[in-house]
Amino acid sequence: MRGDTPDGGLAAGAIPGRRYLTALAAAAVVSFAAIWAWIVLAPMAWMDPEYAAWRAKDELIRRCDLGDVLILGDSRAAADIIPALLPVNASNLAVGGGKPIEAYSALVRALACPGPPSSVVISFDPGHFMKPDLFWERTVRFGFLNRAELADLEAISRARNDWSVWRPWHPDGLADWLRPVLYRVRFPILYFNSLAKGGLFLRWWRNSDLLNRTIAARGHYHFGTAPGSAEISDDARFERFLPSPVLDQYFDRLLALLAARGIPARFVAMPVNDATWARVHPALRDGFSAYLADYGRRYPGFRLHGEIMPHWPNALFGDAFSHLNPEGARLLSQRLGASILGASTLGATLKDGQPRLQAAPPSTQNDAQYGWFNGTSPDASANVLPSSKRGS
Repeated sequence: MRGDTPDGGLAAGAIPGRRYLTALAAAAVVSFAAIWAWIVLAPMAWMDPEYAAWRAKDELIRRCDLGDVLILGDSRAAADIIPALLPVNASNLAVGGGKPIEAYSALVRALACPGPPSSVVISFDPGHFMKPDLFWERTVRFGFLNRAELADLEAISRARNDWSVWRPWHPDGLADWLRPVLYRVRFPILYFNSLAKGGLFLRWWRNSDLLNRTIAARGHYHFGTAPGSAEISDDARFERFLPSPVLDQYFDRLLALLAARGIPARFVAMPVNDATWARVHPALRDGFSAYLADYGRRYPGFRLHGEIMPHWPNALFGDAFSHLNPEGARLLSQRLGASILGASTLGATLKDGQPRLQAAPPSTQNDAQYGWFNGTSPDASANVLPSSKRGS
């Protein structure tokens, strides 16, 4: 029989084999633990590039360095509104893929600071009341919500019987109760893809630079920077406006909190390009307008500022998701700044003889730069250029 020789040779030979397997298993456990520790302790070294921009928003809130006006919203607001061009101290806390959930969380933390903001600018495209994409990919993955906030979201989802946010847009096979636990402890399997793409540590310098520049720009960062885009954004895909019950409840919470603190809020819709405007269903615009008007009646401190869906020349957009390019963002920020001062309304005449941008768009970006900007304040773009995997 094996291992039963007089000198015990085979039996003795099995011991080194077991020791080798034990050492191999121990090395695997130690390696896994080391990778896990790196994932938890050094996310700036490997995390997706936009993580740095979200960290910047967190840092502004942590420092209570927010100014008089808070900007809350999605990536269009994040890219289109440059705080440096506003006539008041402001911070842009809008994030890529942002929805009322992230805005409410940011507002709660901001209001814990001494010296609350004097007003709030809110801006979401219609889709971010209906289609909760990127919640797990960014909001949870980047650690923007804490454990209690996630538990609150789960409770609201259950009460409203709306699991559109709580369950990922792309199913991952994880149980609903297990997913937040694994994200909270940053279980390595959920992050290996980013870790591999980031070369373990190769994103450290770029992410650190983006973090510092986004903080310096008071939360502003660009998405698309192309000199024009005629691509049609997601707005044209919706036939009508049907808000998610969960996202609607968070929007109501947001406005109720502002009302309780006596802080006025203005909803400022970011423009879409002309190509998208030509394809948008009127029912979407009408439903979105009625939705915001209803909230205006319920909360007198909240009002729509400007048009429900302004459309600007294709030359002022930088990608397929209707993010304004640097020239477009400067124009919008300058006009929004004038309206904050009460000198005009967004998109309205800045001086005698200058028409509305929507009514008589310039034919080229050069026309826009040299014919439409000469009555505005100097360029003060933050020039922060993080990349994004998807539009939002």
